[in-house]
Amino acid sequence: MPHSNLDSDILRYIVEHQVQPGERLPTIGELSQELGVSVSKIREELEVARTLGLVQIKPRTGTLVQEFDFGPAATISVLYALGLDRSYFQDFSKLRGSLELGFWFEAVQQLTFDDIVYLRQLVSRANDKLNHVPIEVPFEEHRSLHLTFFKHLKNPFVQGVLQAYWVAYQAFGLALYAELSYHREVWAYHSQMVECVAQGDYEGGRQALQDHMALLRHRSETGLKPEPSAFPHLFE
Repeated sequence: MPHSNLDSDILRYIVEHQVQPGERLPTIGELSQELGVSVSKIREELEVARTLGLVQIKPRTGTLVQEFDFGPAATISVLYALGLDRSYFQDFSKLRGSLELGFWFEAVQQLTFDDIVYLRQLVSRANDKLNHVPIEVPFEEHRSLHLTFFKHLKNPFVQGVLQAYWVAYQAFGLALYAELSYHREVWAYHSQMVECVAQGDYEGGRQALQDHMALLRHRSETGLKPEPSAFPHLFE
């Protein structure tokens, strides 16, 4: 059985007993007695499971099993990797790009009318920020726009990587200086993606996404250095 290779008594217990999301685990003392391991080890394993987003620990309620979410595990791993070597961001960015391009058609065909309205609102808000004096980098709009395109995709692993990418982007990517003209070009592609999808031109939307990512890749390869002292308001 695959779960027999899990190096965690708690996770094996959850799988073997088919504990469902929202259900409560036995107390630490009960788990210690049933599994034949020390209370301290149970506490340690529960903390690891909590960090990975697999359980939620609530005072007076106990430990609740959560819906599977790959995001926390992916985020912890990529932030650790970036802490060791910032150049890993480029590798992770390529992975994210491949996933968005690869799952584009499956994802955008599930978007609703309300989703399209929301995407257009994001584009409008982003342009307002870029027109503001001083300018504001529309990071939240950028993140929300990309994640919204894929919000209905029923693949927790893809969703987890995409969520982790934006945490990594915020932690490291926003430290890269970019001129206003670059941001305007990026949002022109975003607008094109949204309008193509709204018109059912999914191929055109994917091409705009591909061109957008090529622009990002080109900027990364130019070796532009951040200048946070000159543009502090951009990166707050």
